[in-house]
Amino acid sequence: MLQYDGKTFIPQSNSSNGEVSEGTIFQYRQDGNILTGTYQGGSIVSGVLVGTVKEDGTLHFRYHHVGKDGSMRSGSCHSTPKQLDNGKIQLLERWKWMDGDQSEGESVIVEQ
Repeated sequence: MLQYDGKTFIPQSNSSNGEVSEGTIFQYRQDGNILTGTYQGGSIVSGVLVGTVKEDGTLHFRYHHVGKDGSMRSGSCHSTPKQLDNGKIQLLERWKWMDGDQSEGESVIVEQ
């Protein structure tokens, strides 16, 4: 199982309906198969996530954040890891807003 504890990730790309930008930084913690994390930066003041890590390293989590405009958003995400040549982890994410228009999108984040 891939280990995410103590790893930091930054975005490489995001769908136009997403709120994560190049200024967003994700900090992950892992205890067994439980994943928690915080994120902030760009248009996001403070965000948290909680979910699970599967044996193959895939992640399934829920996320909640507060934007600079005071808005609160939440969604769910399924992330598939890819080990890069330099040993870092890249996560290919498919997500869906659980509020608002409930639209879906894709993001790519990479270990810093």
